Amino acid sequence: MAEAQMVQPLGLRIFNGTGSALRRIGLPLVELDPAALFDRARRLTGLSDFGDPFFREPLRVLLDAFETESALSMLGRVIARTDVVRLLQNRLRMTDVLNHHPEIANGEIHQPIFIVGLPRTGTTILHELMAQDPANRVPMTWEVMHPWPPPQSATYETDPRIAAVEKHLAGVDRLIPGFKSMHPMGARLPQEDVALTAHDFASMIFSTTHAVPSYQAWLDHADLRWVYAAHRRQLQYLQWRCPADRWVLKSPGHLWAFDALLAIYPDARIVQTHRDPVKVVASLANLVALLRSMSSDHIDRPAVGAEWAARLADGLQRTMEVRDHLPPDTAPIFDMQFSEFIRDEVGMVRRIYSHFGLDLSLEAEERMRRFLAANPRDKHGAHRYVLEDAGLDAAIERERYTAYQQRFAVESEA
Repeated sequence: MAEAQMVQPLGLRIFNGTGSALRRIGLPLVELDPAALFDRARRLTGLSDFGDPFFREPLRVLLDAFETESALSMLGRVIARTDVVRLLQNRLRMTDVLNHHPEIANGEIHQPIFIVGLPRTGTTILHELMAQDPANRVPMTWEVMHPWPPPQSATYETDPRIAAVEKHLAGVDRLIPGFKSMHPMGARLPQEDVALTAHDFASMIFSTTHAVPSYQAWLDHADLRWVYAAHRRQLQYLQWRCPADRWVLKSPGHLWAFDALLAIYPDARIVQTHRDPVKVVASLANLVALLRSMSSDHIDRPAVGAEWAARLADGLQRTMEVRDHLPPDTAPIFDMQFSEFIRDEVGMVRRIYSHFGLDLSLEAEERMRRFLAANPRDKHGAHRYVLEDAGLDAAIERERYTAYQQRFAVESEA
């Protein structure tokens, strides 16, 4: 089996090795028992109402997959437990606020813009650019990780959670120093919707950071309209004391749930990004292998490549099928070619605004140009990868995506 391992500090290797040895002799270290995790979240918050019960099934499946499929290291178990407890605490606290302030549910979310596309197709930088427009509201990393108390306009730029999240991300950077070259991190950067849907434990984020095939199979066959209804409630919660003129949201995960998204947001404006999927899968397989190496010492690169090549093709196929059956009054969709975007990023944003009948102010455009100047490509180093590292054959992958490339006139890259 071909494996990729993160180069770990000596102390971490000792920590993981000791934890593995103790678990082999039967010591119950860092248990991932659902009842214990629920109890811990209750104790930490003093609350007991987790809200809608739908999340309990995917959480059960996810925890089973952690135990039986993910080959978690000791650090991986700590990370999994910490993340699940954090998400459960967030559920308890958001539910408590929503129960005490039912008026939050009346908050209007009008014609949100969703950036939808494969990973590595410009969705992140496009989201970051549109976040520079004062007329747009995006979910920031700090407020998504720690949404309680509800963010407020008066303290939005100085909230102490910003520094806490920056400290946390600095720790992640020390563990996987190559990650920033693949994906920027920052408390003040926009966060993907996968971090919102993680509160319902129905998110592709878990299969990105862990090998959880049984959980992913559950997610692939689930009706996710309840997840998008919960997503909408979270936006209403976040905008309650920090109003939003227009939400701009982003996640590759929407490809697999395009029908559910449109069911809950029928007036959504969609930007679908397009890039050579063979190039995408090579980059993504490398990214997934690196992310999973933070929680496991056993990463099978060819297995990661095979898994995500099939998954990406499935997401594209699902989206094409939904688009084939959209009613005539569906909100417009803008198809963005990555190759055109990187030639003129701000010009592409201007085209997107024009397509949706929006005005791009001179102030917003200037802020976007300043952001690009301060964040050049390869700011944190270049992301190097080749398709063969993922155990994939270029000819087979090209055939897999032929229908998609032909439909959207997506050029093949070298």
